[in-house]
Amino acid sequence: MQANLFKRSAIALAVAGAFATGVVVADRVGVHAATAATGPAVAVTAPATAALAALPDFANLAAKHGPAVVQISVSQDMEKVAARGGRGMPDFGEMFPNFPGFPRPPMPDGAPAQGVGSGFVVSADGVILTNAHVVANADEVTVRLTDQREFKAKVLGSDRLTDVAVLKIDAKDLPAVKIGNPQATRVGEWVVAIGAPFGLDNTVTSGIVSAKSRALPGDAAVPFIQTDAAVNPGNSGGPLFNLNGEVIGINSQIFSRSGGFQGLAFAIPIDVAMNVKDQIQQHGKVEHGRLGVTIQEVSPALAETFGLAKAGGALVSSVQKDSAAAKAGVEPGDVILKLDGRAIGRSAELPPLVAALKPGAKVTLEVWRDGKAKELAATVGTFEDKTTVAGGKDLAAKGKLGVAVRPLSPEEKKAGELTGGVVVEEVAGAAAKAGVRAGDVIVSVNSVPVKSPEQLRELVGKATKSIALLVQRDDARIFIPVTIG
Repeated sequence: MQANLFKRSAIALAVAGAFATGVVVADRVGVHAATAATGPAVAVTAPATAALAALPDFANLAAKHGPAVVQISVSQDMEKVAARGGRGMPDFGEMFPNFPGFPRPPMPDGAPAQGVGSGFVVSADGVILTNAHVVANADEVTVRLTDQREFKAKVLGSDRLTDVAVLKIDAKDLPAVKIGNPQATRVGEWVVAIGAPFGLDNTVTSGIVSAKSRALPGDAAVPFIQTDAAVNPGNSGGPLFNLNGEVIGINSQIFSRSGGFQGLAFAIPIDVAMNVKDQIQQHGKVEHGRLGVTIQEVSPALAETFGLAKAGGALVSSVQKDSAAAKAGVEPGDVILKLDGRAIGRSAELPPLVAALKPGAKVTLEVWRDGKAKELAATVGTFEDKTTVAGGKDLAAKGKLGVAVRPLSPEEKKAGELTGGVVVEEVAGAAAKAGVRAGDVIVSVNSVPVKSPEQLRELVGKATKSIALLVQRDDARIFIPVTIG
């Protein structure tokens, strides 16, 4: 599936030791380059000198703001993982299938599974932001500062929808980052990423903002900042700085067919992350707004059909019963042009705007219907996490399937050319032993097509000994037999 090319890259195994050979090779290359450059001197022209002088000063930025960036180590007690029926963190081969020559560090029996990510201090009293997937399912979280001090961290809360987590360490007078305004950031501006790719802490890379408000499959609630700054496994959770030394985003995902950086990285805008932080600190939980509509892009052909002057807005293809949109009078075929006066240029712009609203907020929708604009008043609903455990916790404990799944988004269905199925988000028990993986799409059970998590639970509940799951993984379909009795 196209969606699987987007990789949350944070929990990288601590493989700095395994890089010894690579470092030697890099050093040798440097020596050869220096030897090759011992020929006649080349004069540097005035225009070339001026161009060099115009380059940004990344060194001062890194020296000034780098101390606020931290390395986050996470571990899982394997005995606890086994007791929960899970597999723990994925091993090196699963995380980096196309990285030959990088051995997985051996771990003695009973040793905790470990991983590495990045984060940054947002207040001097020890509040730290990172990605939710960096600390997901961790039994212990350790934060290491640039001065080598280490602290056990408490996870104050995390929000899976935006992939933001808030940590707290018992420290004071820490260097903290400055928060910038991602809305003012322009495409083409220089940016700097600092983090711990592959466990190599305080690594600095640079690039430019290559796009804004980018919607990714399965992450419609976040208007990602797209950059070409090199981001690799272990960078996730680290800050993306502008040239003023202000954080404008949290590095979160990469687009990759190899598992490593291929020129496209995506950061969560810092205003989205700070909203999550404030809610967690003030209320202990995060709430997101919801309209309850399925939308699609308005093409030029559709715009002409609906009588619009140009393509734009979000075309409503369906409205959920009893949702905020239904109560406001939104109908299939409406084109949402504005939300509280803010124009919707493309359909992907609407979901993050709605998700950022507080449930219960009053908003005005401007829709295009029957060839003219119409205003509707709506009361924003509450987003509910639809992830369910097929079979329930009790059934999983008794040897049933034991997977956490969610429905496919319209984008995922289109990308995978699917009409149904559910996405596996967490695996435990019988499914894990059989080889089911997070990210798999369960298409059918015993040849019965699966349309929803509820149907999956029902089909599994009826089985007594074993079931045959048809699973789509990347671009291939495979049958996986699972013993559940």
